[in-house]
This record gives sequence, structure tokens and C-alpha cells, in this order.
Amino acid sequence: MRRLARALVAAAVLTGLVSAPAAAGQSSQVRGQLADGTPYLFVQPQRWNGTVIVGLDFAADGLADPLTARLVDRGIAVGGTTRTVTGWNITQAIDNQAEALARFEEAAGPARWAIASGQSMGGFVSAGAAQVHPEVFDAAVPFCGGLGGAVGQWNQKLDTVFALKTLLFPGSDLPVTGIPADVAGAQQAWIDALVRAQATPEGRARIALAGAIGQLPEWGLAPDGSETPVPRTVQERQEGTYLALAGGPLPYVGQAMSSRRQIEQLAGGNPSWNTGVDYARQLGGDPAVRELYRRAGFDLSADLARLAAAPRIAADPTAVDYLREGIVFDGALRIPVLTVSGTGDQISTVAQQQSYGAVVRSAGHASLLRQTYVETAGHCTFTTGEQETALEVMLSRLRTGHWPSTSPRVMGGRYLPFTPPVFNRPFTAAASPAR
Repeated sequence: MRRLARALVAAAVLTGLVSAPAAAGQSSQVRGQLADGTPYLFVQPQRWNGTVIVGLDFAADGLADPLTARLVDRGIAVGGTTRTVTGWNITQAIDNQAEALARFEEAAGPARWAIASGQSMGGFVSAGAAQVHPEVFDAAVPFCGGLGGAVGQWNQKLDTVFALKTLLFPGSDLPVTGIPADVAGAQQAWIDALVRAQATPEGRARIALAGAIGQLPEWGLAPDGSETPVPRTVQERQEGTYLALAGGPLPYVGQAMSSRRQIEQLAGGNPSWNTGVDYARQLGGDPAVRELYRRAGFDLSADLARLAAAPRIAADPTAVDYLREGIVFDGALRIPVLTVSGTGDQISTVAQQQSYGAVVRSAGHASLLRQTYVETAGHCTFTTGEQETALEVMLSRLRTGHWPSTSPRVMGGRYLPFTPPVFNRPFTAAASPAR
């Protein structure tokens, strides 16, 4: 039925495909533009086995990805679109995956298995494609996607930045929402402020508190992008939180400025809120935060009271509706999904994966979902082998109709047993809190 649906979609799309031979005659390329102007590109092996992987960002840099060569050598076609036109227009980005697949099948013939997969926003979009287009795709493998959904993940980011400003930089012009056009300036101002705060005991304690409230990892990349050792001590864990916020090539606070600016422009306002949020509850009994406050000689209860008394931020309802229309995960899976997440991912936090798993289980479709974790710091820092292993698991699931083992011992690499914390700011089709 899915192959028939894809064939019907392929027959209906606009023409204008270009098929070009690739190097050494081992594969060919299918490329063109979708109806909205988004580029698409696919690499089809000379001896194609009928499997195709479709992702959000392939047409931007997929040809240079070592994973592409590995998959094409195995007879698997790989391709997809870019985010250059859609950006945070998630609805269109999801639909574009289905349209791009149709263009490929018009040129190459019907696929036996079509798998939606991608990283970061691409992981988010591939999970969305599984929900919105199960008649088109046979499976999805989202890597490091923000699976708390757009509304939930941006509420989570609001919590972190709000707590930092309230406790460390009250009265400053550091933006939380309403990000100015000078995004680079806002990013640098925040990073400079965090550098100064990290130099003092009270600053370190409050950075740890904000990170715990926002469920950031306590593990980050060094400024040069290299991976730091897995943190063990309280001091190392606080340093990890700071690096997640302000270190590495994609600091949390930098993305909290750049992507929020783009979202606010598209949505016509602020889609995030913290009205009614209890930050003491979100913190829980985090022992590392309490120890850092003890060392600094500061009163944690007083800071939590400051957060509780601080004026809250309300959302613009139309902006919330914009993100809601992008995708709210309802858990009603009809095709198998395998998620892969890094335990030290500062952008797509592991707590968001818990939210996705919870909604799938609540909808009664746990048998269609497997969630896996890789011990790595930074955003989407998987090895080629770790990605290929996940895709092979899904291919086995499609071939046999049953899940193979997804235990870390079997999957190898840096896969590990892991239980994520409960997501503090769930926003799902079943439970969408008032704003």
C-alpha cells in the first residue's frame, strides 16, 4: 500500500528531473528543485537494492559525508533536500521529504524500502515524516532530533536562559525572547557574560542551577571542539554544564539566540512561556547543585525564591499555533521508528527523547519504537559506524518484521544503556499545557 501511494504521488509531481552520472560510473545522481524551490539530490547506486534513505540536509552536504559512500557501496540510495528555503517551517520541511522521495522514484522507479532519516532538525523532521506520511515512508531513524517537539524544546530553552538572566544578569539587556537582528552580537554578549560568571563561585553555582532546570547535559565540548573526558566530580560536572552552554562549535546559548530569532520571525512573535512554571520542582533534589551552592556560601532556597517571584514571560498565541502546526507528536506510530541520541547533546537533550517515548507508549504503539543512546558529548557527534549500525538495525526490522537486538553489547561502538530523565516541559497532542 505504501509503495502504491508513493507511485501515485510520484505520478502527480512536477517534472524537471535531472539524472547525472557520478564518479567512476558506480552511481548516478537525481537532482532538481521542489515546488517551493528547495533543492533535492539523490545518489543511486548502479546496482540499487531498492532501499532509499531520505533526509533533510542531504542536498547541502550529503555527498561529502563518509556515510553516503558506505551506504552506496552497499547498494542503498541516499538523498534528500536542504533547509535553505524552509528553515523552521517544519510543516513544509516534512512535506518536502515526501515530495523529494516522489521525485526520486519518478526517475529511479519505486523503492522497496523508504526510510526517513536525518540529524538535528533533520532528525526532528524525519520523526515528523513518520507521523505525517506513514503511507509514503516505511520507517524512520531520527538522529539527535529535538523530539520534545518544537513547542516543548523551545520552552525548555526559555527556562535555561530565563534562569540565567534572572539570577546572574538582572537588569542587563541580554535578550531572552525578542532576539534582535544582530544575532551575532547577542550571541557574543551572552557568551562573554557567561565567561565572567564562570570565574566566580556564585556564578558557577548559578550556571549549574540554570543548567539543571533546563536539563542540559553536564558534559560539553572544549572551545576547540574536542571532546572532554566524561565528568565524574561535582566540579567536572559543573564545567561540563558551562561548556554545553558556552563552549564548543555550537554553544547552547548561541543556538538559543539564532534559532529563536528565526522562529520569532516566521511565527510572528514569541512561542514560549514560563507562566505557572515551578522551577524548584524542575530542579528537584539535584545534589551537585546543592553542593556547589554550599561551596559558594550561597543560599539555594533564596535563589529559587527569586526565580519564583520573577515576572514571567507569556507566549503569543499565534506564535504557539505556528509551532504547533509544524508538528506535535501524538505517538500514533504506524511505521517503525528507531531514535539515536547522544548523552551529552546540548541542543537535542536526552530528556526530549523521554518525552517522545512516553507519548508513543501512551498511544499504545511502543512495539514500533526503539530508543538508543550513544556516550558522546556535543550535538550529533556520532561516528559513521554508529550511524550505519542504527540504519542496519532498521533494515533488519523491515526485512524480518521483528526488531533485532538493540542492546549496547550487540550494537557496539559507544552505545550504552541509558535512562533519560523525565522531560520537564512536555507539549504533546494528548497533553498541551495552558500558556
